[in-house]
Amino acid sequence: MVDIFDEVEEDLRAERAQRLARKYGWVAILGAGLVVAGVAGWQFYGRWQAQQNAAVAARYIAAMDAAQQAPAVNAEARAAQVAPLDALAGNAPQGYQILARLTAAGLKANAGDIQGAVTEYNQVAADPKADPLLRDLASLLAVQRQLDQGDPQQLSSRLEALAVPGNPWAPLAREQLAILDLRQGKTEDARTKLKALASDILAPAGVRARANALLAGIG
Repeated sequence: MVDIFDEVEEDLRAERAQRLARKYGWVAILGAGLVVAGVAGWQFYGRWQAQQNAAVAARYIAAMDAAQQAPAVNAEARAAQVAPLDALAGNAPQGYQILARLTAAGLKANAGDIQGAVTEYNQVAADPKADPLLRDLASLLAVQRQLDQGDPQQLSSRLEALAVPGNPWAPLAREQLAILDLRQGKTEDARTKLKALASDILAPAGVRARANALLAGIG
């Protein structure tokens, strides 16, 4: 008797399963279709993104090559070099926007457009989406371009924020602080900073060499 009841129960379960399959089978089919479509869409997006990045990289390299092969000799030529970089800064992915701005700033500075370069550097330094390392670099370069004429108090404040231990740009910031002291006639303050920098084994060799040279120059 037990076997008969078991067989009847199995038959009932099978019949219920068939009814459910007929009633809701389309849901499983739709779900499987959505999964396949999702995977295909993700793969397509990945390929599209790779193509976009490659195109932007090619534009950036082309702009760099053009600037290196034909240095700007006048304002018109400089504008032609900076234009593609400005375009990248406006519509490229975030990383290339920052690189384009830094490169454009360097071109402007080399051509004598210090204010234009400082504006570009300050935009990068104030961009919350930019990598902190690049923001600090932009701030350092902005100060460097204004060491001769910028407001000493403002420049010193920016440099001191970079000269803290652990900051990769600290040795360069300390070097510029010493130069700023020399500009203001604070020879002893500059000497103290330069001595510390010259003996800092963690500072780059070039920075230590320049510190020693400046020390020799001021006696």
